[in-house]
Amino acid sequence: MTKYTTFREDLKEQLDDRAFRKYYKHELQKLRLGKQIADVRTKRGLTQKAMAKLLKTSQGAGTRLESGAYAGYSLRTLEKIAAATGAQLDIHLHL
Repeated sequence: MTKYTTFREDLKEQLDDRAFRKYYKHELQKLRLGKQIADVRTKRGLTQKAMAKLLKTSQGAGTRLESGAYAGYSLRTLEKIAAATGAQLDIHLHL
């Protein structure tokens, strides 16, 4: 008989694998950053199109900034987002 597990149980087991845990944390960071950008934009009442205009980029490029699949964030881009939205940019390094 097949034992079924919940997502949380399965994830907990997979996180025991060091390589998987490292990859998972990296992907989670990208998702969080994209969501933070989207949250700041919506709290400021900006559409993606308006935000892209403030950043002097295309709407497609602005949309990618909010995507969990995007990995090309630069410090300069994050500074521009903060300036355009009036947000504070905090950078933390953790071990």
